[in-house]
Amino acid sequence: MGKIVAVSNQKGGVGKTTTSVNLASGLVELGKRVCLVDIDYQANATTNLGVNRSNLKASSTDLFMNQVPVQDILIHVPKVEIDIIPAKFDLSNVEGALLSDDNKNYILANALEPIRDNYDYIIIDCPPSLGLITTNALIAADSVLIPVQCEFLAMDGLTQLLNTIRFIQNKKQYAERKLIIEGVLLTMLDTRSNIGYEVINEVKTYFREKVFKTIIPRNVKVAVSSSYGLPVTEFSPRSKASLGYKSLAKEVVENNE
Repeated sequence: MGKIVAVSNQKGGVGKTTTSVNLASGLVELGKRVCLVDIDYQANATTNLGVNRSNLKASSTDLFMNQVPVQDILIHVPKVEIDIIPAKFDLSNVEGALLSDDNKNYILANALEPIRDNYDYIIIDCPPSLGLITTNALIAADSVLIPVQCEFLAMDGLTQLLNTIRFIQNKKQYAERKLIIEGVLLTMLDTRSNIGYEVINEVKTYFREKVFKTIIPRNVKVAVSSSYGLPVTEFSPRSKASLGYKSLAKEVVENNE
């Protein structure tokens, strides 16, 4: 049965999508079967894999709004050997439309269950919020990976995410999921700045053994690779960011085997 990992932090600009896409690519390089689920209304993970949103017949919006079977939404991206449930901008309409639905928190969990056995890892790219869509991801997930940017106020808002995680862990109806923290990933380290190293010490003091050994450096190749519709691991395999994400993939696999 595949492991479902939600990549989440309600703070924007911390590298959630970059981490989701490149972790997925790194896991494929290690021989793993991977599905990437884009439920961020910005749909950047979809774009970063070179999928043209305007050509999509169905997206993750249809999964939430119309209960379209996930098998009818999945797209295989052959250049990176990743299956993706793509997103479009209309995903932003989902939360308001589902407020009165009694099953609103379980839609993603129920949708992913039929395909769990098809993959080793299902990676969910969450939106920068703690609303209904992120709640769906955390309930569906076995674990949550938290990217934290190595910059000032990096810890700001994390208490709210941790409280949400604890809430889901403690609810009896979610107990079978046993949501855990997969790890905290330090991202966008500027090696020229002392602030980055201060943040590393702060995060390690708080999260201790939950912090990944891998630290992702700030690297221009990441931004360039996304404009080409490729993970940086494919676009620039020897860049520092690429090597960082490949190292992260190895850590994830080692921690789960």
